Amino acid sequence: MDLKLKVSSYYPSLTKSEQKVADYVLGASESIMYRSVTELADLSGVGETTVMRFCRAIGFKGYQDFKLALAQDYSPHRQAREGSPEAGEDDGGYPALVHRELASILADTMDLLDRTRLDEAVRRIHEAGYVQLFGVGTSGLTALDAKNRLLRIGLRAEAATDAHIQAMMAVTMGPGDVAVGISLSGSTLDTVDLLAKARQQGAYIIAITNYAKSPITAEADLVLLTAGKESPLEGGSIGAKMSQLLVIDLICEGLARYDLPRTREMRERMAKAVIERIY
Repeated sequence: MDLKLKVSSYYPSLTKSEQKVADYVLGASESIMYRSVTELADLSGVGETTVMRFCRAIGFKGYQDFKLALAQDYSPHRQAREGSPEAGEDDGGYPALVHRELASILADTMDLLDRTRLDEAVRRIHEAGYVQLFGVGTSGLTALDAKNRLLRIGLRAEAATDAHIQAMMAVTMGPGDVAVGISLSGSTLDTVDLLAKARQQGAYIIAITNYAKSPITAEADLVLLTAGKESPLEGGSIGAKMSQLLVIDLICEGLARYDLPRTREMRERMAKAVIERIY
C-alpha cells in the first residue's frame, strides 16, 4: 500500500497531536526520509514521544521502521524519474555521477563547518586526559579510523567495537576526558546511550552527526555537522563515511598544528614502529 494512503486510512483514529504528525507527513516530499525524529517532531509541532506513538499507531515498530517503509515507497518513483541504468552516459556515466555526488558531499560538509566549534573541539581534545570515540556500524569504522589518526600524532585515544567494552569505557571516563560520538543519523540508540553514560561521569561530549536536531545533540556539549545524508536503503554509503572522515581529518590537522615539531617526531616514531612489518 502507498504509505500516504496508509496514513490517510488511519487518520480518523489518531489523536489530535498524532494528526499533526500525519498532516506534515501527508504534505511532505520524500525529503522526510532524511529527517531525524527530533526534526520531524519540531516540524510537526509535537514532542518526540508523539512521533513514536504516531509510528506505532499506523502499524510500525518505531520511527526507523517508518522511515524504511517511506524509503521503499519512494524507491519506485525515484527509479522512474532517473530512468534506465544507462541514464547519464552522456555526462560520463555512473563513475562521473559517483564522483560528482562525493565531491558535492565534501563541499557541503565544508559549507556546514563552524570554524569556532571546530577550533573548540580541537582545543578540548588537545587538553583532554583521555579521548574515547564511540560509534557503531559504519560510524564505528570511522571511530577506529579516528583512533588510528590520533595515535599517529601522539594522542592517546581509544575506540572499541564491542558493545560491552564500549559501555565499560564510558563509565570509566571523568572530568577532563573527552567522548566523541559519531552517528550519521544522530539517532543511534547505542551511541546516544554511551554518550549519556560518559556525560554522567563528567566527560566533555562532542557529537559528529548529520542532524543538528537529533537525540545525540541533546547529549552533546559541542556538535560538528556533516553532510552525508542517506536514506534507510542507503546505509553505509561511502559518501556519508567520507563526510565524517573529513571532519576527523580537520580535527587531526588542527591538533597537529598545536606543536608541529612534536607532531613530526611522533609521526617518525610511528613510521619506525611499523616499518619492520612491511616488506
